[in-house]
Amino acid sequence: MSFGDSIGLLAKSCGAEIVANCRGVNPDSTRLKECLSRNRDVLSQQCQSDYLGAFDAIQKRVAARVTVANACQREIVKVCGGSTKETSKSIPCLVSTPKGISNNCLKAVDDAGYR
Repeated sequence: MSFGDSIGLLAKSCGAEIVANCRGVNPDSTRLKECLSRNRDVLSQQCQSDYLGAFDAIQKRVAARVTVANACQREIVKVCGGSTKETSKSIPCLVSTPKGISNNCLKAVDDAGYR
C-alpha cells in the first residue's frame, strides 16, 4: 500500500474520529496512531478495522526508503554520480536508469514505492 493509499484509507475510515478526538495532535504517523489507540473505545468499527493496517503500511514504506541508501550505495555513486549522504537526489536516476542498477537496488526502490 502506498503512502497515498494509506493516508486515503485513514481519511476515509477515520477522518471524523481524527477531527473529533485527535485535534491538535501533530500529524506524524506515530502521534496520530497513539491518539487513535488511546481513543479506540470511541472509534467506528471501520476505523478500528483499518487504522492499524494503514499505519503498518506507512512504517513499511518509511523503513524501505531507509533501505534504499544501503542497497543502492554503489549505484548512487557510480551510476548516478550522487552522494550516499543525499540519497533523495539520486532517486530520479535510480528510477529512470535500470541499466547498471542491481536487482537488490531495484527491489529496494520498488519496496520504497519510488517506481
